[in-house]
Formats: sequence, C-alpha cells, structure tokens
Amino acid sequence: MLYLLFPIVTFEKSNEAVEAESYEEQLRELWLLSLEKRKLRRALIALYSSLRGGCSQVLNGISQWEKILIKKRVKMAAAPPSYCFVAFPPCSKDGLVVFGKNSARPRDEVQEVVYFAAAEHDPGSKVECTYIEIEQVPKTHAVVLSRPSWLWGAEMGANEHGVCVANEAVVTREPASESEALLGMDLVRLGLERGTTAKEALDVIVALLEEHGQGGNYFEDGSACHTFQSAFLIVDRNEAWILETSGKYWAAEKITEGVKCICNQLSLTTKIDAEHPELRNYVKSQGWWNGDSDFNFSEVFSLADDHLACCSGRESLEKQGGDVSAQAMIDVLRDKDSGVCVDSESFLTTASIVSVLPQDPSFPCIHYFTGTPDPSRSIFKPFIFVDDVKLVPKVQSPSFGNDDPAKKIPRFQEKPDRRHELYKAHEWARSLLENDQDKGQKLMRIMLDLEKQGLEAMEDILSRTEILDPAEVVDLFYDCVDTELKFFK
Repeated sequence: MLYLLFPIVTFEKSNEAVEAESYEEQLRELWLLSLEKRKLRRALIALYSSLRGGCSQVLNGISQWEKILIKKRVKMAAAPPSYCFVAFPPCSKDGLVVFGKNSARPRDEVQEVVYFAAAEHDPGSKVECTYIEIEQVPKTHAVVLSRPSWLWGAEMGANEHGVCVANEAVVTREPASESEALLGMDLVRLGLERGTTAKEALDVIVALLEEHGQGGNYFEDGSACHTFQSAFLIVDRNEAWILETSGKYWAAEKITEGVKCICNQLSLTTKIDAEHPELRNYVKSQGWWNGDSDFNFSEVFSLADDHLACCSGRESLEKQGGDVSAQAMIDVLRDKDSGVCVDSESFLTTASIVSVLPQDPSFPCIHYFTGTPDPSRSIFKPFIFVDDVKLVPKVQSPSFGNDDPAKKIPRFQEKPDRRHELYKAHEWARSLLENDQDKGQKLMRIMLDLEKQGLEAMEDILSRTEILDPAEVVDLFYDCVDTELKFFK
C-alpha cells in the first residue's frame, strides 16, 4: 500500500484546487521537499514506474487529487541516474583528457552506434530532428554517436575535431515542457555537428535552446509523457564546460583541471563563467532569488536538496593520483556498488563511452563504445576518426522510415523490435552468464582479454612518434565488433 511508502496527506481537495496550486505548493503538500523523504520519494517513483501497466490497482483507495499529484510528480521526477566524467592533467595520465559516460535509460531500450560523415548542405535547407525541423547550417562535421535507436539525437558522442558531448536528464523546480521541441539529445548531436571546440559546441547548444526551446517525451512510451530539463558535459582537448538548463535559461562553468562529474542532479553553484543574459532577472521575477545573496544556480533551480553531491565515482578517479587512464575510467563505469553502473527495475546502463583526448593535436583522439547494455558485461571497442571510415551495420538498428511509430502521430502506439545484431548476440551472452556461470565467466574472461588487447594497441598508437597511417584504423571499430560477434557465436 502506498501509505507504507509515503506519508501522503489525506484531506480532500477538488481537482480544480489542485491544478490552481503552484508547482512548489503541490510538492510541499506531498512532503517532497523534505530531505528525509527523498529515499521514500524515489521508492514511490520506482514503484510507479515499474507497475505502469497495473498502476490503477496500486492507486485504488486514495483520493483523486492525490492521484493527480502523484502522477504529475512521478512523470517529472524519474530522471535516469546517468553519470558523466572528465579528468584533466594532472589527475589524468600522460597529459591526456579522459572523458566517460554511462547512459541509463529504460531497461528495454536499444542503443546503436552510428557514424555520419562531414557534409555540405544547400542554402535554406532544413534538418529534421526527433520532433521538430530546424534550419540546417552550410556544413556539418563528422560525428560518431551512441543513441537510443528511435530518435535523431544522441545520449553521447564525439566529432572529428576532438569534441565530446554527453547529456543528462535533470529535474528542476520548473516543470519541463510536454510540447514537442528539441530534446537534450538532439542538442548533443547538433553541438557536435556544428562545433569545432567545446566552447563552440556550447554556443551552438544555448543558441538553439533559446531559439527553439526544449520539450517532448524523453522515452519511447505512448502511455505517458516523460519530460526533463537538460544538463551537458562538453569536452575538448583543452577544456570542458558543464552546462545546466531549465527551460531556455542556462548557466555554464569552465573546467581546465582536476576531475569533474555530473549526474541527474544540478551541480553548478556560484562559479558561473557564462549564463543566459536574463537568467538572474528571471529568477528574481519568480521570487526564487532576492538578488542580495550569492547567486547559486543549483540552490535556485533545484527541488529541495536534489543538488547535493551525487557522484561517488569521482572519488575513485581522484584516488588514482595522476594515473586516470582509459582503463581507470572503464573500471569506474563498471562499478555497480557505487551506483555508477545502473541496473534497477526501471533503468539500466544501456550503453557507455570512454574517450581519450591527447592535448597534443598531432595525436588522434580515441573513442571507446560498448554499443550494448551493462558495461560490467560489455566490452569497450575503439574508434578513430579518419576519412572513409568503414560503417558498422551490425551495431545499427533496423530502420522503419516513415512507418516508424516514433514518427507517426500519435507517437509510440507500437514498439518495434529495434535490436541490432550485436545487441542480440549480447543478449545470448548475458543469458549464458546467468544460466551457466562457468561457461559465462570463461566467455567474459575471453572478451575482457580482447578488450585489453585493444586498449594496449591504442596506447601504442598514442606513444608513437610517427604520424598514424589512416589505412591502419579505417576499419578499426568494424573489426572489433566483428571479432566480438565471432566469439559470441
């Protein structure tokens, strides 16, 4: 019974009275602003999310206005607990910038790894994003993306200029819009396609955010609209930017050293290096900040204490003492005890990325993708940008064109089978691990040895004095995926 999970007040109100209340008033009445109730609140969210098909039975016995408030809050609060990291010298090894992300999404969602070559576009042309169409630019850069296979944008990715971008869904005190606009994941791809540096990608993202707004369903779900605000980690060889948003308003912090982590909570405080020109006037007009105290972005925009430190994985990287490497980042992403590797009833780490960005531009950037769920049971495979990269259809989901339920109105009335060949093979391997531990562990040791060989080969490339021959790596990712599949078979 829900009363055992959450002390909901029980006096009656009309639906009209509930709808007329401010968002924060509704939260207070549900006791959601109390730090002591955060775990209970999350338990309620997890329960509601996992029982979507049978929620009516769970909600029987409580008043109509309580149902409205619970559904409104659940829809907005169940932000997937993803984690993004960046490590700069002197914390990182050999003068490298190391970037990593785990993408936590609905358990059954498939992510694919896709490459798009640089392209030139006709004047006046448009680009169709997940939900809306916007103006195209004259030239887009080559990108490699890890993305939920039903949408246009991406959870994370990199471009040919050594820029990496990752997105986090966050909840703020301002409700996210259900109206279809740009998704945070669309902004990831747009920033990568249009920015040659982290700062350029930041400028692209905030300009498009201010022009088109953000909104629409974050999940492939026809039964409910899951809406969130967005946060981003934007990285290049020299610097990183943490960008956090609420509606069209935003703030950003520049990072050039140490270890940083962002997750599904706001993290910016008083150190703000760039912001929306009307940000402070807006929050004063809402009564969220009086203008006298220091402006703390997280405190102003967060719900209660949702801006508290959320990332124990950062401590693991900081303890490396100047030796953060690709392997160290992979180890953190695989850590289930810390919560960085998510495996819950509602969410799963459905894909992961690690990127190594040498500060010396004469060396190539190397990007490692899993293309499969649960990094503790997946291997990271390297990708390097060169001309004429060999495409890898075995990590690309089937295309349904205009018949895709994600493109039809109303959306998501069906859920097609989006599994690609590597995903299916990984499902078999996961089943083996669960049902025959001896054979499963033997297979996992073989796969991890394969991964280790790949990491050592990439370290060798970064230690060479001669320039890399593109022909040597043009089919690098293709061969790694193909080898992985052969072991599974």
